[in-house]
Amino acid sequence: MRIRIVDAFTDRPFAGNPAGVLLLDAFPDDDRLQRVALEVNHSETAFAHRLPAGGEADWALRWFTPATEVAMCGHATLATAHVLHTTGAHEGPVRFATRSGVLTATPREDGTITLDFPTAPLTPVQTPAGVAEALGAEPRTVLDTGPNIGDLLVEVADEKTVRGLAPDLTALAAHSERGVIATARAEDPARGYDYVSRCFFPNVGIDEDPVTGSAHTALAPFWSERLGRPDLTGLQASSRSGRVRTELRGGRTLLSGHAVTVIDGELLV
Repeated sequence: MRIRIVDAFTDRPFAGNPAGVLLLDAFPDDDRLQRVALEVNHSETAFAHRLPAGGEADWALRWFTPATEVAMCGHATLATAHVLHTTGAHEGPVRFATRSGVLTATPREDGTITLDFPTAPLTPVQTPAGVAEALGAEPRTVLDTGPNIGDLLVEVADEKTVRGLAPDLTALAAHSERGVIATARAEDPARGYDYVSRCFFPNVGIDEDPVTGSAHTALAPFWSERLGRPDLTGLQASSRSGRVRTELRGGRTLLSGHAVTVIDGELLV
């Protein structure tokens, strides 16, 4: 198996969110996929294989964290599309058959790739008891993000609060299926982003995800409603950091960003 490590939602190496990408002839058994993902030990490893021509999708795509398979992953989809286009394995828009339906990735002239994902349905909920203590900040707004994402979206006071979070991950794990997205309005939009976020996913083996495409399918409608614009840029303020351009189109959200291949090797076992 040839394996590549790609930094997604960044235009420079050693930033953004790293993902393993393996292009296969077919999927091996799930146990082997999980073992490879554990060995790679990034937040997600993507496995893809080509589908017969003439169908609704071009490639089958699955994503695994070191602990489990997930229903949706933005950065590893971006990384896979980047590998397909930079290696010549696929030209033009690519359609992926996934557990979240058919997802499309389109290369742009500026070097970015745009993902077409379903918009997360947001449902306001009462702040669960213990969330403020586990997160280490008082929520302003709490929303459920629906089955594809499985997170709580928590708005906090300001950008400084988001950047300073040091949550109790064990306690946080009790409050959602995957984890918690913490967000706030940008302190200074002149810096090139409209809102900030950080993502903590202890229930799938990821303490903090560096840049989370899927979370932006919830962040985009949340902030588009508040800021009055469909086109926004989000900064995920992890230690690696990365930016996601979002465009809200009703039931679909477009996510755009760069990607960089940093390792190209061979899995020997």
